[in-house]
Amino acid sequence: MFESDLLDPYEKLISIEVLGQSVEVPEKNRLLRCFQYLSLNTISFGDFCWNGECTNCQFWYHEPGESEAQDKTALSCRFDVREGLVVTRLSPHVEIEGVNK
Repeated sequence: MFESDLLDPYEKLISIEVLGQSVEVPEKNRLLRCFQYLSLNTISFGDFCWNGECTNCQFWYHEPGESEAQDKTALSCRFDVREGLVVTRLSPHVEIEGVNK
């Protein structure tokens, strides 16, 4: 099991897709923490409240096997990441190095 000051404990990395790019992120964590895992500086110093009040971490997604027409929205600070998640759009506040920055 991996432990960190930023992340909830996890045992493995899982695959998700973010803006068409496959990435590996820690299981059992909120999506915003996973974004922070991918891009420590841009997310750590971003304008986020981390508790769902500001909506700056909003994203659009669908499940594997669904299409973009079936996209839903959520706040990444309140959303538990899951294997196969497809993130199709991010708030302009969410900048991930190597993905959209």
